[in-house]
Amino acid sequence: MRAGLAFLVAGYVLSQFYRAFLAVLTPVLGDEIGANPGDLALSSGIWFFVFALMQMPVGAALDRVGPRITASLLLGAGGGGGALVFALADGPGAVHLAMALIGIGCSPVLMASYYIFARVYSPAVFGTLAGAIIGVGSLGNIAGATPLAWLVAAIGWRPALFGLAAVTVAVAFALWVFVRDPERAAAPDAGRGSVMDLLRIPGLWAILPLMAVAYAPSAAIRGLWAGPYLSEVFGADALAIGRATLVMALAMVLGNFAYGPLDRVFGTRKWVVISGNVGAALCLAALAVAPASGFWTATALLAGLGLFGASFPAIMSHGRGFFPPHLIGRGVTFLNMFGIGGAGLLQFASRPVYEAAGSGGMPEETFRWLFLFFLVPLVAGIAVYLFSKDRMD
Repeated sequence: MRAGLAFLVAGYVLSQFYRAFLAVLTPVLGDEIGANPGDLALSSGIWFFVFALMQMPVGAALDRVGPRITASLLLGAGGGGGALVFALADGPGAVHLAMALIGIGCSPVLMASYYIFARVYSPAVFGTLAGAIIGVGSLGNIAGATPLAWLVAAIGWRPALFGLAAVTVAVAFALWVFVRDPERAAAPDAGRGSVMDLLRIPGLWAILPLMAVAYAPSAAIRGLWAGPYLSEVFGADALAIGRATLVMALAMVLGNFAYGPLDRVFGTRKWVVISGNVGAALCLAALAVAPASGFWTATALLAGLGLFGASFPAIMSHGRGFFPPHLIGRGVTFLNMFGIGGAGLLQFASRPVYEAAGSGGMPEETFRWLFLFFLVPLVAGIAVYLFSKDRMD
């Protein structure tokens, strides 16, 4: 089980990398295949959208056939195949297709880990384990910053993607070999259930809106808009963008580790989540008020957004407390569908916001409106979450 979990973490490192690497590739893809920031916003949104659509079939597969087959087959075929298509891309359309395939490939790896945690370990430590795997997996987020910029500068982006395709297939093969499925739930209706069964759980209703919007700002800005923002407003080159996004990525790693045990430290999940997301909202508000206040000020605010915006495992842990054993797979993937789906929808919608706000020719005004676009749903999600029922195991 330990070896299997180690390779699931490796798969999640790849998942974090693939959702974040477009920010660094923005300049070179624009120069070589004509993919502008709006095109890449669509590509990134496709990744999130396809990833979200896969969550319910992935949840059913986890409950019925287990994490071993589910994770290894999807990561190998979708992730490896998508990276290969990306390496051969000659225009934005091929990038869109590649990101869709990669989204399919990445869709099961985190939830396979969460399924094993929920079935094998004590519920009281679920939040800590959930935060830890995201924290370690966020090494992929880091690799998609300065290290990727160095690699692309050294060998080019196409050879880098060919290498990533090979690594992805190798990790998928290791999942097939080492992952061990936990015992099935002992309930008479194990393996059965539907979305309607989940929607009948009243404790979820106030959690879902924040789940849909909390991850979106840090994911979208780190994964795509940080590059154009720093380039257009401050004239940053690829290496400067890499440094700034590396700082943000490190803050996201720290945030994921920090959120995990805080529910046991303070005896509450609800107020840990609220406090963190208020901090993220304040960072977004500061970016919207003064988008051109300086490169390092902007970097610090992006880092703050990454730190406070890492509440995903804490919200997941809150929701997981309401699921019966036979619905664990469907339950965690249902929550993940909202988290990733919300990020994808906001990513899609951010493209026309960027294009409309950019028509005036002032980059700082363009990004002011973009930051406001992510801020408003976050504040609304926090307001609804205030009515949620706290739940500790």
